[in-house]
This record gives sequence, structure tokens and C-alpha cells, in this order.
Amino acid sequence: MDQALPKSESVTGIPPRRTFAIISHPDAGKTTLTEKLLLFGGAIREAGMVKARQDRRQTRSDWMKIERQRGISVTSSVMTFEFGGAVFNLLDTPGHEDFSEDTYRTLTAVDSAVMVIDAAKGIELQTKKLFEVCRLRNIPITTFINKIDREGQNAFALLDEIADTLALDICPMVWPVGMGGLFKGCYDLRNDKLVSAKKPGEENAPGDFAIPADQKAQLDEDVELIRAAYPEFDQEAYGEGHLTPVYFGSALKDFSVRELLEGLVANAPPPQPRATDQREVAPEEKPVSGFVFKVQANMDPQHRDRIAFTRICSGRFTRGMKLTHSRTGKPMAIQAPIFFFAQDRSLAEEAYPGDIIGIPNHGTLRVGDTLTEGEKLRFTGIPDFAPEILRRVRLTDPMKTKQMRKALEDLAEEGVTQVFRPMTGADWIVGVVGMLQLDVLGSRIEQEYNVPIGFDPAPFDTARWIFSEDTARLKFFIEVNKSAMSEDRDGAPVYLVRNAWELNRMTENFPEITFSATRERL
Repeated sequence: MDQALPKSESVTGIPPRRTFAIISHPDAGKTTLTEKLLLFGGAIREAGMVKARQDRRQTRSDWMKIERQRGISVTSSVMTFEFGGAVFNLLDTPGHEDFSEDTYRTLTAVDSAVMVIDAAKGIELQTKKLFEVCRLRNIPITTFINKIDREGQNAFALLDEIADTLALDICPMVWPVGMGGLFKGCYDLRNDKLVSAKKPGEENAPGDFAIPADQKAQLDEDVELIRAAYPEFDQEAYGEGHLTPVYFGSALKDFSVRELLEGLVANAPPPQPRATDQREVAPEEKPVSGFVFKVQANMDPQHRDRIAFTRICSGRFTRGMKLTHSRTGKPMAIQAPIFFFAQDRSLAEEAYPGDIIGIPNHGTLRVGDTLTEGEKLRFTGIPDFAPEILRRVRLTDPMKTKQMRKALEDLAEEGVTQVFRPMTGADWIVGVVGMLQLDVLGSRIEQEYNVPIGFDPAPFDTARWIFSEDTARLKFFIEVNKSAMSEDRDGAPVYLVRNAWELNRMTENFPEITFSATRERL
């Protein structure tokens, strides 16, 4: 039977929301787990693959052509499904570090996260980086240790690594009975029963599979040690990000997927209050508010559409209502909002706090924008990050300068790249976190805008936004460094830095100027 909802949420008349992201290092099995969660939620009939054009098969959440070609996720997908009386808004994020900015922004829109760890590899670099972002945002973490049916590390060693590396208290929820070639199934520690792989809709009785006597003795010993060495699940400690419940399982073989979902229904936090530049907005407030955390261009290339992914933070949103666009102060009638299922979509007649809706628009909405029923406020915490790789854009067809500019501006609004216009010189400069982003940028501009481009080295290592209360000094700095100055897409001044030594020298020579590696989206 599905885990019951907390009493406080089961009497509102509105199905409670669980809005969460899945984070991991590449190849830990994140996309496979996403597919199985959708399968158990009844959102798809077939796990892992669906029919694509020309009978090619692709995972449901990886829909871009370049994603299918490379077998990786390079953009966040949103998928909505129901399970156990709750509505889940699942945000599947890129695992590759070159696309970490998209993941960082996505984490602003969730209330919790599931961290997927490969049982053979343990905590990897990108896992640790993403965890640190969750910690900064006080996002509770549930851990799913995947691929236990393959040869991997000792289960207790994995728990110790999580505790030591991430400084977390550990609460095992589902334990493996053997691992790798000796793997037989799992043991539900909360309900004290053996559990086998379950397909959607299947139930199993306690002890519905047999294990050898020596493994039964080892299991009994493990359970006794777990009871003595690890704390019981504590809702408050989990909610504050100090404790992580841990599920050992195999997404591919359907082990512990149902138990994970039941745990999220029972324990994951409902929609949480959100900070703004004026005050904190509670989900119980009646006026509708929300913010754009992602913009996706050309989800349907035939219609050249632009969809703003918007997290509803308060109120009951209904289709057709007018909301105020805080950045411009102008009202917007939201006539055709949509719910997402990866690339598919359906009309959203209403939405509640925690829901993610898509708002079709023609460039009006940007990442970081706030929508309200009239109150002038702006949700905070959605930054741009200084790029680590800068390149000049080389246009192979000079007749397509206008189309290139449109493409760069569109993809900059998505967060695929940052675009800088030098104050001297005509060449546009793009900034990215990793080299793979350049491949994606070039591929998408050619495929979606029919503009072939190339990239040439730029004599800069990184970029810094510059701020100062001393406007005269700031103006002087810009004048004397004009050859290294540019503007971002909002017209904010950006200093292009040749190397770390130069940045240190400028910081010392101009102490009244702030050289910032981040900039809050306005």
C-alpha cells in the first residue's frame, strides 16, 4: 500500500505537491531513475524508451537532437505525475558539469532533491558540487544509491563516504541483501520486511523471496548494526538538510523505486516560502506569484516558440488571468499556459504553489523575472556565473549577421551561453562554463537558426561584472580599460580578464570597485 500523506496535507482538498530535482554525476543512472519514477507514477507505459521519428528510440526526458546523439542530458526537463495521492513535479537536471548553470538555476525552483550515487563510484566531483549548492539553499536531500546489482563498494563504506564527504547524518531506509553477483533483493528497514523488484501496481508480501542462510545471517547482523550505529529518521533534521534518508536500489531492475516514491510522499517537504527583495512569500497567500527559472527556445522548431518555465509560489493560478510582469510593470494575460511532460505538453487550466507551468511568449519573459497579481516584488537568488571559457564568434556567412545576433540573444536568455558585446571591435564574445557548451551552442544555432558559426580564441580567461558606488571612479576604470570592456545583454559593464595576475592587480589598484564573479538576474 502507498505511504499515507501527512494528515496536515490530506484535508485541503488540493492534492499536495512534491517538487524536486534529481541530481547526480554523469552516468550514475539519473535518467534511468527518472524514467522509472514516471513509470511508477503512471505517466508512461514503457520505461526508458519511447518511439521516436524514424523508429529511433530515445529516453523520454532527453529530447534535443544533440542529447540523443551524445546520450547525455544538456538541459533541464520538467515532468508532472501523480503517486500516492500527491502531485509530483520532477525536474531532471543535466549531470554533466559543463551544464551546471542550468542545474543551479533549476535548484531555485524545487523544495527537495534526490541525489543519485553509483554504488561502484561513490561520491564523485559533480555530485559534491551539486550537493554544496543544495546546502547553500537549505534543500533537503534524499539519497538513492544505484546499481547495487552490479559489483560495487561495500554498503557500509558507501554510507561512511557520504557521512564524511558531505558532513551528513545518515538514515538507511532500504538495505541491500548482498551486492553485485550476490545481490538477492532489498530489506525495508522502516517496515521490517524483505522487498523484491516490483512493477507498477504490484504488491509483495513480507518475505516473498528466499535468501540463503548465510546471507540471512549477514542481513540480521547488518540490521542490528544499523539500528545501533545510525539515527532513526528525523523529519526536522531532514528538513533542515542535516540528515539524508538512504535507499539502496537498482533503477534498471526496479528495486527500491516504489519505496523511494513512498518516502518522498511521506517525508519530502511541501512547497516552501520564497525570498524576495521585499519580504518572504508564503505558499498559503491568496495572491498569485511566481518566477521564471528557465527559458527554452524552439522546443517546437516548426513554431519557433519560447517557453518560460515558471514556478508558482503562491495563490491559485487560473488560465487567462492577468499577472504583472515586475521587471517592466506591465500586465500580461496568460492565455495558454502549459504543463510539461518533457517535450510534450498539455494546457494548464489551473496551477498551485509548487507547480511548474510553461508560459509561451516572444521574448518578453527572461530568467529571473517575477510575475504577481500586482504587488511589486522580485524573487531573488537566481544568479549568472562568470564564464570560464571565452571565445569570439566567427560568422561564415556575413549576410546572416542579424540572424546570428537573434540566435545568440535567444540562447543567452536560456542560459546556454553568455553574450558580451565589446565596447571596441565588432566581434561578439560568448562565455561558457565548459567546452561541451560550445558544441551545443554551435549545433543549435546551425540546426535551429540555419546559421553556421565557428569559434576563435579570445585573449581572455574569464569575466567579471564591475560595480561601484563611486560613479566617477567606475567611469574612469572603464575608459582606461576600454579594450577589455564589454556589456552583457542587459547593458551591465563587464571586465574581460586576461589572467589571474591581472585581476589581482586591478583589484588592488581599484579597491573601490567590486569585481564580481556572479550577478543577480534582474
